[in-house]
Amino acid sequence: MIKVTSTRFGELEVENEDVIHFPVGIPGFEDKHEWLLVGDDDNAIMWMHSAEDGALALPVTTPEAVKPDYNAQIPRESLEPLGEVNEGEVALLIVVTIPPNAPWDMTANLKAPIVVNRAKKIAMQAIALNEDYDFRFPVLDTEARERIRGEAAASKGSQ
Repeated sequence: MIKVTSTRFGELEVENEDVIHFPVGIPGFEDKHEWLLVGDDDNAIMWMHSAEDGALALPVTTPEAVKPDYNAQIPRESLEPLGEVNEGEVALLIVVTIPPNAPWDMTANLKAPIVVNRAKKIAMQAIALNEDYDFRFPVLDTEARERIRGEAAASKGSQ
């Protein structure tokens, strides 16, 4: 059992076999190798939480939640840190950036998905070769962003 004191979620207790190991870390957090997936299964956004730093958690979601036809082209040789992976053992997650004062402008990193070997609980962030995938893909379409921005402004104005 691993216990993590999270600044976001309080005390977390996770079984050792649920810890996801990143052999090479995550770009920007190369020294953090043990991560937990935290959140409710019925929520589109989950958190990739560092087991080594209680203040470090990255919002993630499945690529299909943002782009239903997502099909990352990742060279197999770049996935060597995951070991041998069978097709059904792979899960993809993408990191979401949510601006604190403008959540309607959230973006998703379609270019660099997190690839998880679910059987071995080993993961890494990889680069997709797809030219049309961006590091800052808008999660909401223009109409939804404008509607939510307007609702937020209206509620702020009525306070």
